[in-house]
Amino acid sequence: MEFIKTPVKGMNDFLPADMRLREYLLSMIKEAYASYGFMQIETPVMEHIENLTSKQGGDNEKLIFKVLKRGADLQRALQAPDGQLADNGLRYDLTVPLARFYANNKEKLPTPFKALQIGNVWRADNPQKGRFRQFTQCDIDILGDDSNLAEIELIGATVNMLSAILGTVGLSRFTVRINDRRLLRAVAVYAGFAEEAIDGVLISLDKFDKIGFDGIRKELIENGAKEDVVDRYLAIYRQVKPGCTCAEFAALIGETLSEEAIQNIDEIIACVRTMVEAEVQLVFDPTLVRGMGYYTGPIFEIGLDGYSFSIAGGGRYDQMIGKFCGQEVCACGFSIGFERIVTILKDSGVQEKMETAESIAFLLDKNLPSEKKVEIFAQAMKLRKEGKRVSVQPLRKNPRPQIEKLEKEGYTQFEKIYHR
Repeated sequence: MEFIKTPVKGMNDFLPADMRLREYLLSMIKEAYASYGFMQIETPVMEHIENLTSKQGGDNEKLIFKVLKRGADLQRALQAPDGQLADNGLRYDLTVPLARFYANNKEKLPTPFKALQIGNVWRADNPQKGRFRQFTQCDIDILGDDSNLAEIELIGATVNMLSAILGTVGLSRFTVRINDRRLLRAVAVYAGFAEEAIDGVLISLDKFDKIGFDGIRKELIENGAKEDVVDRYLAIYRQVKPGCTCAEFAALIGETLSEEAIQNIDEIIACVRTMVEAEVQLVFDPTLVRGMGYYTGPIFEIGLDGYSFSIAGGGRYDQMIGKFCGQEVCACGFSIGFERIVTILKDSGVQEKMETAESIAFLLDKNLPSEKKVEIFAQAMKLRKEGKRVSVQPLRKNPRPQIEKLEKEGYTQFEKIYHR
């Protein structure tokens, strides 16, 4: 059997320099969100397959890495005409696990509960730059708050966290797009789509940035929608002008959306504007969909000027947790594109600007006597207690390549100890 030294496609090995950057980013994220009162939790990497295939994860449910049943359970499933071969799956996001976690532990948690969750997720996706099959997600959620204070806090905290991190490399111009799933559904109903067709319609609208109006029209008609309904639907969006407010857009479809929902978006934007830097743009975007089927109210997404992808997104999902615990629990969350932010920081040369402890390397001659080794290790421990990073290594015959590698790892001082 021939062993393969490269990682599985879409998954990565991380070198020490990569891990320093990742840990640097994680520490800044945790510190920023802790200042807003978010508390860190952890959930298992595997979830019950029933939870993952509950039709709340949008297209991500097609990308689940399923885990086969084992032993006798697998044999019975193989023999049954419609046997289900998988009983668990690797989580594709952190929201479904959070809903199960809260339903299982809500009696032990405060209300509202402000959760911070960081961990790996898996999707059987087509790997490309900034898109992997295994990647780290970072989520904040507020559970048990039915007011728009949750949205305001989530957006404000996330924008300010991103400003602090990306500001270290001179990137400060963000655009926060905000919409409401209730408005999206109201437009579809007004145009004449049946209720059961709306989720499919929104999946097509979600591709607006990639395929435009013509692509959406073609896709909807190919999926069985009537041409006149599709044309009436797209005609509403064609009327949208830059700077359009939620109230102006809602007027295009009459009184099919509550005044409360319209005012809610305007209030969120107004309050967040007082919390963030002037360079941050806050806009109402009626074409913003967010792919997850579990969103029930306001949704939001953050983009960085000069980059074609979003770096954070989220929204309100008031109906998910109740499916686990039998009673309604309002919830709102934000997910940060951790891997994309890592890519941006690497491209911007942040590693040269990262603050690290003073780093010293002792390089020891292999023939050094024991008493001298004892002395060096004692000195190294003293320096570590002073907050310095110290590595003790054997001195190579040609130390230049060795020192060059250590310099790349952030070491700035070198002591070569020879046997005299």
